[in-house]
Amino acid sequence: MIYIYNDYGGTHTTSMAAAYHLKQLPQSEQKLTTEQILNVKYFNKLTHADFGKLIFHGIDDDGNPVYTIGRKRHKLVVPALQELVLVLQERFEFDERVIFSNTSPTVPLAMTLGGFFARGIHINSIGVPLLVMGAKKCCDNIFRLVEHTKHIAKTSSQNERVIVLNNELF
Repeated sequence: MIYIYNDYGGTHTTSMAAAYHLKQLPQSEQKLTTEQILNVKYFNKLTHADFGKLIFHGIDDDGNPVYTIGRKRHKLVVPALQELVLVLQERFEFDERVIFSNTSPTVPLAMTLGGFFARGIHINSIGVPLLVMGAKKCCDNIFRLVEHTKHIAKTSSQNERVIVLNNELF
């Protein structure tokens, strides 16, 4: 199984989801500290040049690679990747299952504004505190989203070669 967490920017909720998935953050719904948030690999570190790139975060306990991607407003990124995976599976006997999990539904307003200030117009003095506030507000939702994603991956039919989770309930 290949896990790909995706959202607009690919540097905040997706990085946190990857960190939860890889057990680099506490495995509970407890609120994170500022230090824990700011120490998440790639949190608030990706740039415009990184949009659309698959960012490798590590291998989980089951041997599965975990990636993230920032898709911006391009709603066709995940469907295009889904189709590419299906072509690779069909034409080249690519046997890996892939799960795309959208973290966007977990993003609170503070994180959206923080991302705009920090990544969009490079005013970290305003953006980073808002990002941390937003991350603290949504970390429990991100943890549950990751647990949901892993549960779906383990319980879905082996015939489902590509799974796309929009996660609208978060």
